[in-house]
Amino acid sequence: MISLAGRDILHSWGKFAFTGMGLGLLIGVTLSMAGIYRGMVDDAQVLLDNSGADLWAVQKDTLGPYAEPSNLADDLYRSIQTLPGVARAANVTYLTMQVRPLAGDQAARERRAMVVGIVPGGVGEPGQPEFLVAGRHLTRGHYEAVADLMTGFRLGEQVRIRRHLYTVVGLSRRTVSSGGDPMVFIPLKDAQEAQFLKDNDAIVQQRRRTGENPVFNRPGEPQVLAAVLAAQTQSSSVNAILVRLAPGADPDLVAADIRRWKHLTVYTRAEMDEILQAKLIVTSARQIFLFLVILSVVSAAIVAFIIYTLTLGKIREIAVLKLIGTRNRTIAGMILQQSVGLGVIGFLVGKTVATLWAPIFPKYVLLLPGDAARGFLVVVIICVLASLVAIRAALRVDPAEAIGG
Repeated sequence: MISLAGRDILHSWGKFAFTGMGLGLLIGVTLSMAGIYRGMVDDAQVLLDNSGADLWAVQKDTLGPYAEPSNLADDLYRSIQTLPGVARAANVTYLTMQVRPLAGDQAARERRAMVVGIVPGGVGEPGQPEFLVAGRHLTRGHYEAVADLMTGFRLGEQVRIRRHLYTVVGLSRRTVSSGGDPMVFIPLKDAQEAQFLKDNDAIVQQRRRTGENPVFNRPGEPQVLAAVLAAQTQSSSVNAILVRLAPGADPDLVAADIRRWKHLTVYTRAEMDEILQAKLIVTSARQIFLFLVILSVVSAAIVAFIIYTLTLGKIREIAVLKLIGTRNRTIAGMILQQSVGLGVIGFLVGKTVATLWAPIFPKYVLLLPGDAARGFLVVVIICVLASLVAIRAALRVDPAEAIGG
């Protein structure tokens, strides 16, 4: 009966092919939705990998620095670095903002990016991007930047971040935030100024208010006002301290020491991964799962409708088959083969188009072979279930219709 099913498909190949292509586009969207979720998870993993940290020390009782704001004094890293089991400790700041190049059409090339403030140095410094595709790492204390390729910035180009211009000295790949925004790395001191310092007008107003306050502007004690004004125009805050452990050190024990003696909240790699997925990705994951369920139901409805329509179009042929003694199992097998064949065509089309349009998406789409295999299994199951309606209609056909009609 494989030949019979094949002949029937060839007889109405146009309808079958176009239906398979339409179903394939729907399956392609479904695979892309799964790829978007996988891309979000991978972005979170890449964010943690690029930090080069084993522990994250953040403000007490916060989920910082990625899920919640976190502010720490920038001199705490020195005391953490002296603890047993700690190999390196470095400050870091994170700020998501619009970054625009100086040359060309600034509005068109403006990109939303996560500006990361790191301690300048070579490979191995916590926070430094591990791999560069061009240029070098940050080595100077001011006005240099390393940008991800997704920003579209070029080597040697100048970009504006807040009030200052930065020269792009290096280009990295797959250095992104948990939301998929490309990263721009700048020296820590510049990042502190960009994130925490106020604009010039606000500083002038603040100085005026401070000068009018008799608590700070005491008669005969001008040094008090000068000290307060100096403190107001300096930034000594960071968002987190990246801690790299010595070989063989126990992350849980070191984290417990930091919590006990430094009164900070500390997260291990496993805990930070849980925060990113449970706090930042969970809502998007639920939404994508709902879309996948809807698309699966729509796919089942399409397959059921087209197979049912094809079956109704050959009622007399089915009656003839019954009249000559064809068993119901054989007729059901023919319809089932057509349904599964439609699903296979749709899956091949869907996998192809999903692979082709994945690089076009603004966010990273990760298509895993395992997801494709599971998707194929789900498509086959959907097609089998969708064929039951047509099989039920075919089995109810009266053989007398082959003569009476």
